[in-house]
Amino acid sequence: MLDAIYHRGPDDGHSFSEPGIAFGARRLAIIDVAHGRQPISNEDGQVVVAFNGELFDYPELRQQLIAKGHQLKTHCDTEAWAHLYEDQGEEVFLHGRGQFATSIWDRRQQKLLLGRDRVGISPLYYATIDGWLLWSSEIRGLLASGMLPIEPDRKGLDYYFNFFCLPTDRTCFAGIQMLPPGHQLSVQGGEIKRTCYWDLDFPDAGQERRFSNLVEAEQELEQLLQESVSRRLISEVPVCCYISGGLDSTTLLGLVSRAREQPIQSFSISLDDSGPINERDQAIESARVLNCPLEILSLNSRQIADAFPEQILASEGPVFDTSSACLLLLAKRVREMGYKVALTGEGADELLAGYVWFRYTHRFQLPGQPIQRALRSLVSLAVGRTRRHQHPLNAFHGYRIAQQNSYDLIGQAREILYSPQMWRDVGDYSPYQDVPGKCEERIGKWAPLNRSLYAGFKIMLPGLLLAAKSDRITMNSSVEGRYPFLDERVVDFCASIDPDLKLRGKENKWLLRQVAARTLPPQIANRPKTMFRAYLTANFLGENRPAWVDQLLSDESLRKSGYFDPRGVQLARRIQLSRSKRSLRKYILDTGLMGVISTQLWHHLYIDPTLADLPDWRSLKTRLVSATD
Repeated sequence: MLDAIYHRGPDDGHSFSEPGIAFGARRLAIIDVAHGRQPISNEDGQVVVAFNGELFDYPELRQQLIAKGHQLKTHCDTEAWAHLYEDQGEEVFLHGRGQFATSIWDRRQQKLLLGRDRVGISPLYYATIDGWLLWSSEIRGLLASGMLPIEPDRKGLDYYFNFFCLPTDRTCFAGIQMLPPGHQLSVQGGEIKRTCYWDLDFPDAGQERRFSNLVEAEQELEQLLQESVSRRLISEVPVCCYISGGLDSTTLLGLVSRAREQPIQSFSISLDDSGPINERDQAIESARVLNCPLEILSLNSRQIADAFPEQILASEGPVFDTSSACLLLLAKRVREMGYKVALTGEGADELLAGYVWFRYTHRFQLPGQPIQRALRSLVSLAVGRTRRHQHPLNAFHGYRIAQQNSYDLIGQAREILYSPQMWRDVGDYSPYQDVPGKCEERIGKWAPLNRSLYAGFKIMLPGLLLAAKSDRITMNSSVEGRYPFLDERVVDFCASIDPDLKLRGKENKWLLRQVAARTLPPQIANRPKTMFRAYLTANFLGENRPAWVDQLLSDESLRKSGYFDPRGVQLARRIQLSRSKRSLRKYILDTGLMGVISTQLWHHLYIDPTLADLPDWRSLKTRLVSATD
C-alpha cells in the first residue's frame, strides 16, 4: 500500500504495526529533513502518528507544548500531533492549523483517530471489508491492499456528470469513501464514528462585519495574507510560486517577494493554440514588475492529450477540465528544476466571489422562478431531448445557488450520452442527495451571495481545484502545493465580512483588488477575471490525436464499459468535428463528450484494461515509480 503512493513521499517510508493494526507513511522531507521519520510517537510511545501535510503554526505550537511539559525529540511537525492529542483528545483536529490527513493511534485506549483538514487540501480515503478498516491518502493505496473488489460506482459517475467533480464522500469506486473536509473518523471497540469537527459558516444576513473606514478592511486582509504567506514559506528545501498573470497569483507573488525581501522563482504555462486564452504575456508582465525569474512551460494540444492518461491515473476519477493535465506537466517541470514546494492562488475566487456566475446570485429570485423554468425548456430544445432527471429548482439544501444554472445546463448532455443501462443503474438517484455540507439550519439566514460561496467552497474547491488541479497533481511529481488564501484566519475573515466587500456591482473580489492596488500597478490590480482553461474535446479529436482516443470511443469499448450509448457518443463527436457555429447544443456536448473520454479512460486504467492499447494503473504506476527513482 505504501508503494502505491510512493510519489507522495519518495524520501522515506516506514511503518508501525502491532496485533490488530498496521499503518505507515511515505515522506516528502521538507521540515527537519534529517529527523522526521514517520510514524512517530509521544514520549512513552503510547500515541503513534502518521501524517501527510503541514502544520503551518508549528514553531509557535512547539514552544507551547514544551511550555506545558511535553518533551519533543524532533523539529518535525508530525510529532506535534501526538502531544496535541494528549492535551486535546478527540478535539485535536480543531487545534491543527494547516493542511493535513492524519492518523493517530492511542495504544492505551485501542482507539484510532483519522482527520482531514478543514478545507480539504490533503485527501483521505477509506473502506471497510471483512471486519477491516483500510485508509489511505489515495485510492490506489486501498486498491494495492488486494482486499477490495475494484468495481465502479455508477451513482458516483452520475454525480460527476452533474457537478464536473466529486467532492462528496462518494467516489467512482464502489465501497470506497472519501473522508470529507473538516471531518474525523474514530474507531474503537469495533465501532466506526464519523463526525464533522468544523464547517464554513457565515453571519446572518445584515449582521456581517462592516467597516466605517474601508482602509481598515484592506489593512486587515493584507496583514492576514502576509502572515499566511510567511508561514507557508517555512521550509528547508527550495520554494517557488505559480503565476498565471491574474490578480490572485500576482498578488500572492508580490506578498511572497515582500516576505522574502528578494525575488522568488515563478512558473507559468503558455497554451500554444491549445486553449481559448493564453496568459503568457500577463505572466511575463507580472514577473517583470516584481523582478521575479519566470520559467514558462509551453504546451500544445498533443502534449495535453498525451499527458491525460497520467492525469486520470493521478486523479483516480474522470476529469473534464483538460487544463489539469497542463498543471500535471508543470509540476513535473517544477520538480525537474529542484523544487519541492510551490505556492499557488487557489481559494480566492471561492472566498471573494471571483467567478462570473456569482454576479447573477441576486437575479432570478422571482416568485415561482419563471425565468429558470423558461431556461430549462430552452436547454431541452437545444439538446433535442426531454430531461429524464429534473432537479428541483432550489436543489442545494433547499436554495438555488448561482452555480446551479451551469450544473443544469451541462447535465443535459446525459440525455444524449447515457446508455439505457446507465439510466437504469442511476434510477431515481439525484446527486443533490450527496451534496456536501450540513448547513440546513443556517443557510436560510445567510445572504444569497454567501449561499453560493458556500456551495463553491464545498463542491468546486475540494472536488476540482484541490483534487484534480492541486494536491493530486503536484504530489504526483512529489511537489507539495501550499495555498495561502486557504489559511484558516483568511477563510474566517472573508466569511465574516459584508458581501459588498466581495462583489461590488460588476467588480469581483473587490477587497482583494484594493489590497493589490497597494503594491501593484493599476493594470495588474484591475485585470478582469480569466479562467485558466485548455480546449476540451478539440485537444483530443484533431488529426494529431492519440490512437487511444478512437479506441476508447469505439462502439466495442463503449459497450464494454456500459455507461454510454454508442449512437449518442458518435453524434456528439460528429457535432464537435463539424464546422457549424458555436451553439448551446455544441457547448453542452463538448463538455459531455470530454466527460465520456475521461470516464472511458478511467474505466480502462482502473476497471477493465482491454478498452485501449494503454497500460492499466498497476503497470503505469510501476513505470512512473521507476522513472522517479
